[in-house]
Amino acid sequence: MLSERTLPFRKKVKFNFLKYFLKGKNVECSICEQKYMTFLPFGVKHKRSNALCLNCFSLERHRLVWLFIKNKTTLLNSKSRVKLFHVAPESAFFKHFRKNKMIDYYPVDLFEEGYSYPKGTINMDITAINYDNESFDVVICNHVLEHIPDDKKALSELYRILKKDGWAILLVPIEKDLEHTFEDPSITDSKGREEAYGQSDHVRQYGRDYASRLENSGFKVTVNKFNDTFSRDEKFRYGLPKDTDIYYCTK
Repeated sequence: MLSERTLPFRKKVKFNFLKYFLKGKNVECSICEQKYMTFLPFGVKHKRSNALCLNCFSLERHRLVWLFIKNKTTLLNSKSRVKLFHVAPESAFFKHFRKNKMIDYYPVDLFEEGYSYPKGTINMDITAINYDNESFDVVICNHVLEHIPDDKKALSELYRILKKDGWAILLVPIEKDLEHTFEDPSITDSKGREEAYGQSDHVRQYGRDYASRLENSGFKVTVNKFNDTFSRDEKFRYGLPKDTDIYYCTK
């Protein structure tokens, strides 16, 4: 998980220099509200321009989700307490949710050796969530399911713990030219997975049937075209993705 705390010393020095060198007003992070000449390029196989925030390390999808949460939900300014289950918590979100006095925050992740996790993160496998039915008002799970062999079990668990009047944002990388999700359990090596799914730690490539897969787990799904409400200039300014929908799910 990329964060200031996990950066090696040399990279911290580099980022601090870039934060000073690239100060400007061309782009603005919707999460930390810092402004720069540009966001940094970022990507696993192919570098995307204007992607990584120098301050909070948010990426395009993070800033889009934050704007959706801020403008289309009451999570950040709720008048009553909200119980939030957050899977693989993005560091850019973590501190905001943690300090919000109206949010009872449950950040969870499946700990792996060699990785660092924000203090307070709960070690948990989301295919076997250790909470009662309908325990949470909000569930956030972004770019996690593509890593999980039994995503159907994970989705059934997320559905189980969501309250009847609750909502969830469940995003995955989607190849929109692909009609049906592609997965082959026989592909187990890193190189094969990278060739098949675009990343060595992915176990499938979701296609246009993703909403149907969510619905098969019980969710009512709204594919929100929130990204399309921004102009080309606004997308550049906030460093938003070119083509990402918000999968807003309820019971």
